Amino acid sequence: MILTLTLNPSLDRTIEVGALTRGAVIRAAATHLDPGGKGVNVTRALLANDVRSCAVIPYGGSEGRRLLDLLSAEGIDMIPVPVEGPTRSNVAIAEPDGTVTKVNEPGTALTPAELDTLAGAVLDAARSAGWVVASGSLPPGAPVDVYAGLCRRFADAGINLAVDTSGPALVSAVNAGPALVKPNRDELAEATGTSIACVGDVLAAVGKLRAMGARSVLTSLGADGALLVEHDEQVWYGECAVEELRSSVGAGDALLAGFLAAGARGATALAEGLAWAGAAVGLPGSRMPRPADIDRTHVRIGPPDPARPLTPPPRSAPGGI
Repeated sequence: MILTLTLNPSLDRTIEVGALTRGAVIRAAATHLDPGGKGVNVTRALLANDVRSCAVIPYGGSEGRRLLDLLSAEGIDMIPVPVEGPTRSNVAIAEPDGTVTKVNEPGTALTPAELDTLAGAVLDAARSAGWVVASGSLPPGAPVDVYAGLCRRFADAGINLAVDTSGPALVSAVNAGPALVKPNRDELAEATGTSIACVGDVLAAVGKLRAMGARSVLTSLGADGALLVEHDEQVWYGECAVEELRSSVGAGDALLAGFLAAGARGATALAEGLAWAGAAVGLPGSRMPRPADIDRTHVRIGPPDPARPLTPPPRSAPGGI
């Protein structure tokens, strides 16, 4: 079983438009409302593909109750923890070329008692978990070492922790020695102070993360695929051709979910993660792929070419794979 923790979940509304023009009145082509939060998405992707998973989530206010309703409608196994502040709402505007403009609310602060309750819920449930995934942004005021503290406690219990976050929270978690971290290109550059323009730059930055304490690093590179560097120095690069781009929201979460579902090791797991991520970007909103959506024939895995340039960043951050 794979357990996920999302400290800052959300209601995610995605609006599809023909083009985004600042200051204009724009008619939406379609809208989608999905339960959001990186850990929530990992659990949704796993359960959609018949892999056991459970999501630990705080919820508050009418938005939080709506979040639980959406998760219940999908049959999501969860451990909801009531908190005082309301659950946040996010808006993503998706254009036909795959560009996504996101407006994310910061969320509301969790009290020390609420954080302790959430940590206790994770530790109680983790006894039956092969992996725990701690992912997403921290709510305002949360200590940056929340994930690092969990990592140290899980290590003592022999539980593997995967961390997918950014900024100081990522750096703090890496220093605690998690089994796996999954930064995207921008998060990797920020955490290591490295400018990343080619695959060789990714390899150098990953080397810094591993020197800081990360055991294995799965880096999502958007349209350029993903790079996996494992604790035993095995290195794999992969990409997945996508025929139709609809929304990259949640693609990185699908990558991590597929990777863990396939054993979290080696080329086979990387290929599965890329297949799930490639399917996710072809779906609207933050919908997670089901078996019928996944086409593994578009995935290519091999050794990395350090000289290969990466696609320049888009004009707005799309999330990516």
